[in-house]
Amino acid sequence: MIFRIILVSCFWASVQSAPNIVLVLTDDQDIMLKGLSPMTKTQKLIANQGATFVNAFTSSPICCPSRSSLLSGQYAHNTKVYNNSKSGGCYGVHWRETVEPETFPVLLQKHGYKTFYAGKYLNEYYSKDIPVGWDEWYGLHGNSRYFNYTLNVNGKVLFYSDEYLTDHLKNRTLEFLEKVSSSAPFFAMVSPPAPHEPFTAAYRHQDMFPNVKAVRTKNFNIPFGPLEKHWLLTMPPSPLPEQIVEEVDIIYRKRWQSLMAVDEMVAAMVNILEKRKLMANTYFIYTSDNGFHMGQFSQPYDKRQPYETDIRIPFLFRGPKLLPKTLVASPTALIDIAPTVLELAGIDIPPQIDGDSFLSKLNNMEIQERQILIEYWGEGNSETYNPECPWQRKDNLYLCSSEIACHCQDAWNNTFNCVRHLGSDMNMVYCQFKDKENFVEAYDLTNDLYQVNNIAYDMLPSIRAKYSLALNNLTECVGETCRRIY
Repeated sequence: MIFRIILVSCFWASVQSAPNIVLVLTDDQDIMLKGLSPMTKTQKLIANQGATFVNAFTSSPICCPSRSSLLSGQYAHNTKVYNNSKSGGCYGVHWRETVEPETFPVLLQKHGYKTFYAGKYLNEYYSKDIPVGWDEWYGLHGNSRYFNYTLNVNGKVLFYSDEYLTDHLKNRTLEFLEKVSSSAPFFAMVSPPAPHEPFTAAYRHQDMFPNVKAVRTKNFNIPFGPLEKHWLLTMPPSPLPEQIVEEVDIIYRKRWQSLMAVDEMVAAMVNILEKRKLMANTYFIYTSDNGFHMGQFSQPYDKRQPYETDIRIPFLFRGPKLLPKTLVASPTALIDIAPTVLELAGIDIPPQIDGDSFLSKLNNMEIQERQILIEYWGEGNSETYNPECPWQRKDNLYLCSSEIACHCQDAWNNTFNCVRHLGSDMNMVYCQFKDKENFVEAYDLTNDLYQVNNIAYDMLPSIRAKYSLALNNLTECVGETCRRIY
C-alpha cells in the first residue's frame, strides 16, 4: 500500500452541517507487529480514503485506563483509573461520579447528537445502569469475550451464548445506521473484542493464514541483563523455550483470524453509510486501546510495557474533504480523540481536557514537536499469586502461568512513567520505574527502533535531568499544561 504525504487545507471548515462521527475501537491491536496487515477492507476503505497517523500512541498500555482516557481526553493520573482492577479505579466511584459525566459523548448528546455504543466499555463494568451520554447502549459486561457474553441492552441485562460477539455488534450498529435520521448528527462508537485474548475467530475464519508466524523482530526472544532492561523482563526463562515460541506463533495467527470479522464489520458500516448517502458528511476513526508484544525481549504475549510494541497503535481517519492516502507524521494520542471530535462538532473544548485536537496537524507536513506521557501502575499483589509457578506470594507477581513457562507479565512494581518525545529531529523515549532500584530506561528510536540499547546511564546528566523534570511536570499536569514542551 503506497501512501503520499499531502497538504490538506482546512478541510473541516467547508462542512456545512454538524458532521456524523463513527469510532471503531479494537482491543489490543498492535501496529509494530503488522497487526493491521490482514485487514484489507479497512485499509482500502478507511486508510486509502483518508489519513494514516504513523506516530499514534496510547497514554496507558492497558485496556481500562486507556479507554477511560479516550472518552475523557484526560491522562490516567487525572481520571484516577490506574489499571484494570476495581482497586485500580476501573469503573470506580471517581470515574462514575466525576469523570464519566463530563466525557465527550455527554457533550455531544447535549448538543443534539444521537449517540450509540456497542461493545466492550470498561473492564469492571457489570451494571444495569446505562452510562450517561448514550441514547442507545449495548455494553459488554466485563472483559473481552467472543461467545457466552452478557450485554446491557438499553438497561436490560441479556446473556448470549451462540452469536459471535463481533457479528452481534455489527448487526446492532447496522440497525442503528439504517434508521438514524439524515437530518440530525450522530456519534456511533463500536468496540469489538478482537484481537484480545482468548483470540477466538469466527468459525468461518478459523482456517485462515495457516503459514503466518509471529514477526521475528530484532528484539524477538533475546535475553537481557539487569542493567539493560527493568527486572521483570529479566525473569527466567530467557530466552523462551521453543514450545512457547510455537505457542506465540499460534496466537499470532489467531489474532489475525479474529480481526477478519472486524474487517467485515468496517466494510459493512461504510457500505450502509454510502448507501444512505451519509458518508459525505461522516468522519470515521479506527484505532485500538493499546498495542501488544509477542516474543519481544523474551516476553511471551501481553501489553503493560513501555515499549513501542505496546504503546504504538493503529490510527486511521477518513472524512469530508480529506484527500486519500494522506500520511500524518506528527505525534497523536488517544487523549486527542475527545478534543478532535468536539472541534468537529463545533463544541467548546473543556479546560480539563489534556489532549490536543489533531485537525491542525492535517495541514502540516512537518512533525510538530510533542511530549506524550505514558503511565502505568502494576497490578501484582498477594492475591495474584499462582502456586503452579516457582515464585513466592510475597513477590506480588501477576499473570504468571505454566502455559508461558511462568514468565510473569506484570508485578506490583511494574509501575512507570515515560515521556515519548517526538519532533523533526527528535525521536526519544525516557522512562522512570517506581521500584526499589529507581531503574531508568531510555532509547533513541531514530537509531534503535527495537529498543535494544538502553542509553539511560550513558546520557549526559543535563539531558537526564531535563527528562526527569519533564516527567515531574507531566505526571501532575492538567489541561493546557499537559500540552507544553518541558
